[in-house]
Amino acid sequence: MQVLERHKAMAIPPLLRLAFRPFFLAGCLLAVLVIPLWLAAFSGLIPHWTPAGGWLGWHRHELLFGFGMAIITGFLLTAVQTWTGRPGISGARLATLALLWLCARVAWLVNAPVPLLAVLELAFPLAVAFLMCFTLWKVRQKRNYPIVMVLLLLAAADGLSVYGLIDGHEDWQRQGALTGIWLVAAMMGLIGARVIPFFTQRGLHRVKGVEPWPWLDGLLLVGSPLVAVLYAAGPALYPNMGVGLLFAVLAAGHLLRLVRWHDRALWRVPLLWSLHLAYGWLAVACLGMALWHFGVAISSSLAVHCLTIGAMGGLILAMIARVSLGHTGRPLEPPPGMTLAFILLNLACFSRVVLILLLPWLALWLAGLCWALAFALYVWRYGPMLLRTRVDGHPG
Repeated sequence: MQVLERHKAMAIPPLLRLAFRPFFLAGCLLAVLVIPLWLAAFSGLIPHWTPAGGWLGWHRHELLFGFGMAIITGFLLTAVQTWTGRPGISGARLATLALLWLCARVAWLVNAPVPLLAVLELAFPLAVAFLMCFTLWKVRQKRNYPIVMVLLLLAAADGLSVYGLIDGHEDWQRQGALTGIWLVAAMMGLIGARVIPFFTQRGLHRVKGVEPWPWLDGLLLVGSPLVAVLYAAGPALYPNMGVGLLFAVLAAGHLLRLVRWHDRALWRVPLLWSLHLAYGWLAVACLGMALWHFGVAISSSLAVHCLTIGAMGGLILAMIARVSLGHTGRPLEPPPGMTLAFILLNLACFSRVVLILLLPWLALWLAGLCWALAFALYVWRYGPMLLRTRVDGHPG
């Protein structure tokens, strides 16, 4: 039976053997495309073409529900195989899921009829949530049920954004995106708490890792989704002392985690310091939102971009750089150019959050250029790995 199953697995084209392959590659290609298009439209270079929701709405939606959701899907539908011991999605089913994601992206870009766009857009996150739920339920793995709940909430946030598009209500589109962003932050906190200290321990060859604090993990697990709910309900959209206090608690909790996980040796390992820096941007984003809610004269957009570029983009790039190596049977040594990619991603965040206060136009274009180059480097260096069989000859 094992020989037959291996034969079937090896007959599948490499790109469709596990979910990380098509979704990491497609997601990063979208990341490379979205920012240059948005900057060109922002500069008036694309006057006769408008995607669904307008250029700002498209930019906001696609970086979260297009790019972000693709990477989340690739990671979770690959990791769930390890978590449960059940085969991951592959072959024709994986191709169908990837095609559904691609059709939704095209529908947004060409401003397809709204009913068609809505069906394509919402079918994808619901399908991913169903696949995760079914696989976890088969082995009754309750520990990971919260991930399914976050996926369903992400689908609901996407639904709010699509409903805003149908109704022509730009604020609802923005509200759906902000809700989704903080749900992703919740997932980053949940997954980050598992993998960052583990990767650090393994990467530095430490005998013992950092023991988790259940009370802190529970606090952050509840707090981040609560922020998302407050965005969906409305109170977080405007300065609010109670919401500010919640953000301050989250900032302190994430910072405390970072301090506990820190090891001076990690700064010699790009696959590690990139993870820690990304998680640090998450703490800074929460602090920025807390200050805005407390009435400090800063733009909430700075904190949002700190979260989306530095934390979300940074953690994605660091994670897929490592996961892609492991799942293609390679040593955990990033190929040439990836250290530069990590630096460029952090420079993009610094430019969009700090430098923009001094040189707005230059900082905006520098941030966009650094972002696009960082993910282009991933596509260049990892694309061939994702399109070929594992170097160790195993399926997957």
